[in-house]
Amino acid sequence: MRPQSGTSVAAFAAVASAKSLSDVCTLSNVKAALPADGILNGISLIPSSSTAAVVYNATLGGGMGPSTSTSGATYNYCNVTLTYTHPGKDDTVIVKYALPEPSDFKTRFYVAGGGGYSLSSDATGGLTYGAVGGASSAGYDALNGVSYDDVVLYGNGSINWDATHMFGYQALGEMTQLGKYFTKAFYSLADSSKLYTYYEGCSDGGREGMSQIQRYGEEYDGVVVGAPAFRYAQQQVNHVFPAQVEKTLDYYPPPCELAKIVNATIAACDPLDGRTDGVISRSDLCKLHFDMSSVIGEEYYCAAETSSSLGFGFSGAAAGAGSESSNKPAQNGTVSAKGVAVAKAIVNGLHNSKGQRAYLSWQIGSEFSDAATSWNNETQKWELDIPSTGGEFVTKFVELLDLDNLSSLDGVTYDTLIEWMTTAYNRYLDTLQTTLPDLTSFQSGGGKLIHYHGESDPSVPAASSVHYWQSVRSIMYPGLTDSQSLTQLADWYQFYLIPGAAHCGANSLQPGPYPQDNMETMIDWVENGIKPSRLNATVSSGDYEGEVQRLCQWPTRPLWHSNSTFTCVNDAKSIESWTYEFPAFKVPIY
Repeated sequence: MRPQSGTSVAAFAAVASAKSLSDVCTLSNVKAALPADGILNGISLIPSSSTAAVVYNATLGGGMGPSTSTSGATYNYCNVTLTYTHPGKDDTVIVKYALPEPSDFKTRFYVAGGGGYSLSSDATGGLTYGAVGGASSAGYDALNGVSYDDVVLYGNGSINWDATHMFGYQALGEMTQLGKYFTKAFYSLADSSKLYTYYEGCSDGGREGMSQIQRYGEEYDGVVVGAPAFRYAQQQVNHVFPAQVEKTLDYYPPPCELAKIVNATIAACDPLDGRTDGVISRSDLCKLHFDMSSVIGEEYYCAAETSSSLGFGFSGAAAGAGSESSNKPAQNGTVSAKGVAVAKAIVNGLHNSKGQRAYLSWQIGSEFSDAATSWNNETQKWELDIPSTGGEFVTKFVELLDLDNLSSLDGVTYDTLIEWMTTAYNRYLDTLQTTLPDLTSFQSGGGKLIHYHGESDPSVPAASSVHYWQSVRSIMYPGLTDSQSLTQLADWYQFYLIPGAAHCGANSLQPGPYPQDNMETMIDWVENGIKPSRLNATVSSGDYEGEVQRLCQWPTRPLWHSNSTFTCVNDAKSIESWTYEFPAFKVPIY
């Protein structure tokens, strides 16, 4: 029986804690906790398909969910699966929940993001926080490793719109709405009791988090997103841009040549932030003061190797998604003017034939992952290698052909890339683009957002996050002074650039800091009112291993005064270097 409204949460928590896991993890309790038809609009439960099972001494799954290490920790929980359908559709959606034993439950609900074209299939991420966690099949068997790019087309020219909406935002939103209702009933909490709801994810998991803020903002109390792969139309096609630069300039640099340019850039720009530590903490200063032409003539050498490209999960394979293996011979030579021309064009970003900017690019000092060429043993030459991260998006999502990559770039120009972006923007504006800048429902409901991005991310450009933050600020606080809008925005939305960091993790080329306790920071903010002004990040390698840096909240930037102290400064030229407009498009690009 459900408790009556008005009874204290603490009282019900005490009652729930008095019960054992075996007491509550029963099929009868699960079925009794299901909402009746009509309570959750658009969701019709199938009670007969429900399951419940106690799991003892389980270790948590991996992925991009919890930021806290739980090495060696084990948990007991109730593994529940629920099944529902959308009225009027002959579909089946399975959701699973991991519910901690009553004594560990802290009235929290936790959603973890996935990566690439995959939603998270692991529901256990919340256990370390005393939270119920969930995962959804999205109606296309996502719980069993099926990724969205596997099912986006029914066949050539025919888009699976149900799967597109579910992957875009609907599956996680419904899983959260159902899960919150079910959790309260499962633990016999009052309808009016507070169930703190959190989200955490990076890469497409970051985009998924933004989709929830934008579409289901009132459901969430605290959201932590990293390097969100939103602005899908531009982001995905942009993966093809470096290959198009090489095709246009008719030069296919050995990977070692590009690596030399990157490493020389890091060495030259490292001291500009005030400390020489192998990290470009101010890529804006590097952009303003370093000319890559100075690297021309420097020698490079790389031993022969078998390697895998970074990929970063925008492909269907689950493990190492998007990665590609290749054999590379030993490489030696000197950096050429042509190699630097390729690097400069990539950093400058995509423009149309009229010279109008279409998109932003990776920060100077980032690895040129999407520009990697492949070695042809027959011709004994380095040749074009189109990244599947972008090529598959063009073939499947733009051209609507069931192909995993572009076969060539023959006949393709920079204008073609912009046409592909425009097609994708118009087609997926309400599903995958995920850049709605009005977050009023989230903000007005008391939601808090921590948004972070590695400054040297070679997959999703760091400026992509800066641009979205700027869009939210301008849309939600028009007419206010800079100081007023910054103060009001920081009360609920804080953005941090991570010096030298790569995509959703530390950078092997730059031994900089990376945040480890974001969710604990968020919980303190939401539940205890402790608003952060800086973000903790720990250096995991190099001369400063173990150092904890308090990262600067954007738009301030770090400036080191010694090897141990830095301040967060305002720099108008820095902010200007991060600010972009896109006149190649006739519509606003948020």
